[in-house]
Formats: sequence, C-alpha cells, structure tokens
Amino acid sequence: MEKPKVLVTFDSMKDANCGYFSFGKGLGDALIQENKERFELKFYLFKQTKYLFNGLVDIIYLSRLDRLFFKKKNDFEVVHLSDQTCRLRPSKVNAKKIMTIHDMNKVHLKFSKPHRIQVYLKKLGKLISQCDKIVCISQFVANDVKHYFPESANKINVIYNGADKLVSDENHQPAFKPRKKFLFTIGLLSVQKGFHLLPALLKDNDFELVISGRETSHKQRILEEAEKHNCLDRVHITGPISDEDKAWYYKNCDAFLFPSVAEGFGLPVIEAMYFGKPVFLSKFTSLPEVGGNVAYYFDNFEPEHMQEVFKKGMSDFAQNNRVKEAIAQAEKFSWEIAANQYLNLYQECLEK
Repeated sequence: MEKPKVLVTFDSMKDANCGYFSFGKGLGDALIQENKERFELKFYLFKQTKYLFNGLVDIIYLSRLDRLFFKKKNDFEVVHLSDQTCRLRPSKVNAKKIMTIHDMNKVHLKFSKPHRIQVYLKKLGKLISQCDKIVCISQFVANDVKHYFPESANKINVIYNGADKLVSDENHQPAFKPRKKFLFTIGLLSVQKGFHLLPALLKDNDFELVISGRETSHKQRILEEAEKHNCLDRVHITGPISDEDKAWYYKNCDAFLFPSVAEGFGLPVIEAMYFGKPVFLSKFTSLPEVGGNVAYYFDNFEPEHMQEVFKKGMSDFAQNNRVKEAIAQAEKFSWEIAANQYLNLYQECLEK
C-alpha cells in the first residue's frame, strides 16, 4: 500500500544562527525518527542550508520560481508549512495544508507602526484562510491568533516545541571563559530580548554576565547600561557561539536570564532547565507556559524589583534544591512529543 506523501517546509533554516534553524533541525530529526513508515516524508530547503538531515530524508530544493508555479503542486497529500514566512505559498499546492505560527510579536512591540501592523495582519490573515489547520507553538500565540482572526478558532492546535538536550564535553573550553561565577543568556541582541536590563542584576555581587548571540546596534545600549551600573568589566558579549560553547555556558553558569517581551516559545529556557539551572524570566508572552512554577519571574523591569526577584530566587533555588524540579519541567517539552503530535495531525488531515 502506497504511503501518503507529506512535504514539510524548512526553508527558514537558511540562517544557522536563528531560532528557526534550531526549530527545523529539532523537529525535522524527530519527524524522521518517529515517522516509522507512516508517511513518505520530503523536506523543502534552500540549497545553502548547512544541515541536510544526514541524508535520511528526500529533499526538494527551493526555487525562486516556486512562488509563481510549484512544479510538484500535485505530488503531496499534506503540506506542512513550518513557519509563517511561507516562501512556498499555500495557494501553490493542491493538498491539505498546515501552517505553524511561531509568534505574532509585531502586534506587541511598542515601536511597530500601526499601518505596518495592518499590512502584517492582512498578509497573515490571508495565509491562515488558505490553510486547513493552524499550529501555534504556545497557548499565548493561539490566543493572539484567535483574537485577531476569530474565524480561524476551529482549526487551531497548540503543539509545544521541544528542545535539544545539549551535551557538554568535559574537555571542551569555550572561546571566552569567564574568570568568576557567571550568569548567562543567549539570543539576538534586539531591544525586545531585554538584555540591556541585565547589568542591573550585577549590583552587590561579583557575578560576571555572558551574553551570546548575533549582535546588532543594540549592543551599544547594553554596554551603556553596564557602564551606568559600574559593571562594564563584568559584562561580556561573545557574538554567535557553537553548540559546544552553548552547552558549556549552560552547564557552568549559576543562572539563566531571559527578560524577553516578545517570545512565541523560548527554546533557551528549556535548554537551561535541562541542565538544572534556575531561570529568571519576564512574566510576559509565552514564557510562563514554558517556565511553569519552577521559574522566577520579573513582574516589571525596575532595577530594584529585578534585583529583589533575582536575590530571592537564587536563595530559594539553593535552599530548596530545585535542580530536579527544573529538569522535570524541561522534560515536559521534547521534539519526540512534538513530532508525534504533528504526525497525528497529518493523519487527521487525511481523514477529513
């Protein structure tokens, strides 16, 4: 019996330093592993993508002409557009269509101009209307979609991301190694990540702060805040790092900090908790769903409040030995669980 053909688009994996790359690699690997001959899977990628799934799946390479006419438009029973950037348009394929929405951050960012938000909503609404199922990576994102597109409520599913259990090689040394105990965060150096708020947490302690991720002009704001709080010599911005460096930082840091105000999920939070680390998060967007009752939350970003949350949280984590609780929270999110939920959704689409 011929297996149903499923195409999964991972064309946003082109940039190895972005969250979509981690998402695509994690979910793609798990789909291959968990498929167990249910479907004939094919992945849709840029030729320049640095990770090609070890040759374990057939790959269709993106062509710029696909926006006009996709030659394989009739070859699949299900097409899963794995993020809302959708270089392969839903209208260009004759199949059941699923689209994953990772966030609607634009509507939450204070600097987004109203007319740009309207253009964004019109474009996203059109894509949603052309798909049979919508997957949101958190309940927060699902609530956003329902709010702005109430007509789509009956086709929304929530499937949480997984996170890789990074392994730290005992012999590995990162390119930059802190001299003292340190706090860690990672992500794009953008204003919405809130990394400029973190130097305030170095008051009345001797922690160093390591910030990793792709640099932007916002780096200067972070350094200005470090100078303001008299800790410029303890704030280290490394730029992008390898997975080996990242694992070393997670393993050896004293805490992970993530005060983001625009987050569809927050993979680094899970990665840090897999190492049994205390995590300090903003209470906004999806982060409380990820951190659960184990994380510590900033209700606002006043330095005194953040310092108090940090001090009390560090004390609570140590006194009550919450390492196992952090790891247990992380284990609620796995790519195997996510992949099986997606595979079941593919099957559900075929049965309707």
